[in-house]
Amino acid sequence: MRFTKSAAAALTVVAVAALGLSACGNSSTATSKEDDKTITVAASPTPHAEILNKAVKPLVEKDGYKLEVKEFTDYVQPNTATEDGEVDANYFQHKPYLDNFNKEKGTHLVSVETVHFEPFGLYPGKTKSLDALQDGAVVAVPNDATNEARALLLLQDAGLIKLKNPEDINATPKDITSNPKNLQFKELEAAVVPTVINDVDIAALNGNYAIQAGFDVTKDALQIEKADGLAAKTYANILVVKEGNENTAKTKELKKALNSSEVRDYINKNYKGAVVPVF
Repeated sequence: MRFTKSAAAALTVVAVAALGLSACGNSSTATSKEDDKTITVAASPTPHAEILNKAVKPLVEKDGYKLEVKEFTDYVQPNTATEDGEVDANYFQHKPYLDNFNKEKGTHLVSVETVHFEPFGLYPGKTKSLDALQDGAVVAVPNDATNEARALLLLQDAGLIKLKNPEDINATPKDITSNPKNLQFKELEAAVVPTVINDVDIAALNGNYAIQAGFDVTKDALQIEKADGLAAKTYANILVVKEGNENTAKTKELKKALNSSEVRDYINKNYKGAVVPVF
C-alpha cells in the first residue's frame, strides 16, 4: 500500500498526540503518588492499633493526612505486607524480632523509631503460683527465636531454670543447664499461646497478648520484666518501614506523631504499666 504525504503527516500528528497523552498520564500518576496523603500501617490490635487509631490519627489528620490501620493478629503478615508495599509501615514488634525476621526471610525492613515497651510476663494457667509448680509442669512459650529466649530469661529470673549464658538473648531450651522442676516446654506461635492458657500450668506472654487474654499485667503476672531494666531497652516496640522509605514524608509524619506528648499521655492513662512509653 502507498502512503501520500498528507497521510504520512496525519499519522505523525496522531503519534505525537499519543505520546503526549502517554506522557501526561505518567506525569499524573507520579504526581498523584507524590500527593498521596493516606498513610497505611499494619499493627497488632492491642495496644498498637488502639494507639494509632485513638492517639495518632487525630494528630496526622491535623497535618492533612489520612491514617488507615490494618490489624493483624500474628507476627508475620505485618512484615510481609510492609516488604511487599501493601502498607507504608508497621508497628507491632521489637528490634531483635525484626533482625531475626530479616535474616530468616530475606526481607529489607528497618526500624525508624522506638515507641513503647511491653513487659513480658509469666502468667497463671492451671497453676496459680510459681511456688506451686509440680515436677514436669508444662510452660507455654512463643516459638519465634527472640521471644522464646525472652521467656527463658524470665524463667531464669524467677529461679526456675539456669542458662549456659545467663544474658543470652538468643537462648533456646537446649541452652538450659539446670531445670530442677523438669519443666516441659510447649512451643507455639506467639498468637496461639494465650489460647492454651487453661491447658498449661503457666504461659509466657508478650504484653499485648496478655492484655488480649484479659490479664491485668500489674496484678496477674507471676513474674515480669522490669520497665527500667535491660529488657526495656532491648525489646522496645518500634515503627518499621521498608529500606529506602526511612525519610519519606509519611514516615516523618508517623515518627513525629508516635513520639508526641499526646501519645505518651494516652499510653500512661490507658495501659497502667502494661505498656510503657520509652521516648
